[in-house]
Amino acid sequence: MKFSYKILLSCIITMAAALGIGGYFFVNNVFETSMEREMEQAADENNILQFAFETAALNIPAKYDLLQNSAVKEIGANLEKRGQGTGRLLRLSDENREILYASEGFVEDTRLLASIEQQTRAYQVIHPDEHYYIQTGAEITALDRTLYLETMRDVTSVYEERTRGFLVYRNMMLLILVISSVIMFFISTWLTRPIRLLTKAARKMTDGDYSYRAEQVSTDEMGQLTRDFNHMAGVLEENIHELEAEVQAREDFIAAFSHELKTPLTAVIGYADLLRSRKMDEEKHFLSANYIYTEGKRLEAMSLRLLDIIVTKRGELIPQEMDVEVLFRYLKDMYEEQQKHLFAFRYEPGRIYGEADLLKSVLLNLADNACKASEPGSTIEVFGEKRKEGYLFGVKDEGVGISPEDCRRITEAFYMVDKSRSRSHNGAGLGLALCAEILKLHGSSLEITSTLGEGSTFAFVIPYGTGTEGAREL
Repeated sequence: MKFSYKILLSCIITMAAALGIGGYFFVNNVFETSMEREMEQAADENNILQFAFETAALNIPAKYDLLQNSAVKEIGANLEKRGQGTGRLLRLSDENREILYASEGFVEDTRLLASIEQQTRAYQVIHPDEHYYIQTGAEITALDRTLYLETMRDVTSVYEERTRGFLVYRNMMLLILVISSVIMFFISTWLTRPIRLLTKAARKMTDGDYSYRAEQVSTDEMGQLTRDFNHMAGVLEENIHELEAEVQAREDFIAAFSHELKTPLTAVIGYADLLRSRKMDEEKHFLSANYIYTEGKRLEAMSLRLLDIIVTKRGELIPQEMDVEVLFRYLKDMYEEQQKHLFAFRYEPGRIYGEADLLKSVLLNLADNACKASEPGSTIEVFGEKRKEGYLFGVKDEGVGISPEDCRRITEAFYMVDKSRSRSHNGAGLGLALCAEILKLHGSSLEITSTLGEGSTFAFVIPYGTGTEGAREL
């Protein structure tokens, strides 16, 4: 059963119970009030008849010492005659509770008569036929005789009014329930609309549409739930995209790795087979062996880079305070004998926190990539600047530049902008991937600025140590 139907059914049951119980007590209270009024009138009527009987008994000529039964019957007949049209019935009994006179239609039940005591009045409600009566009884003393006077008052109209009251209230209650059910149906539908929207959004996400968001239609708790659901969906969508990107990256990595292995292995196997299958002169023998050696070194470099990346990802950084001059002096010493490109070093003195060997590896990779991307004779600038957020290291070249699409993927393993140029320098596209992992350990990232045909700048920021002043050129 739908939640809106549960709300509707619960409201209908609650309203029906409340209206039913309330209506019963209301109608019954009106009935009891009317019955109390009728009983009071019945008692008053009995008192009047008692007084009238005693008065009539005193007016009888004193012919006998005691009131005769015939006189009692005569007085009873006269009292009944006077009350014609009122629906009044009476019955008179002697000291032995033997009936002396009874109106036509008076009940033969004598239980009330037997219960009348001295100077008390008794009453009961009886239902001898289709009518209801209040039967009242009292003791009378007249001319030294003790008699019993009973009256019957028709209260059928009161019971009929109660029946009509229940009927009218039942019809009104049914009408109210029908109208309320219609109203509550729309209210429950409106109240559960956020739930339906959330259900629809969940189904959409189950079908793979992670970009779908539930519509927020209120600002209450359901609205907050919708906002939280949409936030959860956004986080889930991001995680799914990240997982998809990671899976794609792994597939690209495996494909690139297989491709990078295939080329040198093919060369190694081919030239090795050539060496063993035929006899060649010394020059060709040397060239074949050199090809085997070159491709073997390339495989060795690629395996070492992959190992460095794996170790870096799984390692923990133990930073130490160092002077940036150590890094720039090391890089200058490495490229001091290099003749193909002109290196310019410019840096501001300062101290940083980091792992010296890892940062040296980053700078060496960046400088090496700058050499590969630049034409012989061009200038490569290595610089360091103080920034508010940390110390900035950068390597700038005048090479071919990198497109925006390549800039986004250049730190992926085996990704190469110019594969022919990279392979000619025994590259496999692992250097920048290693740099990205090392910088991640330092809480930094590689910033790439490049223009096609004009060159590129690779920079990263490392947190400060104890700073020094001034600027220096090497």
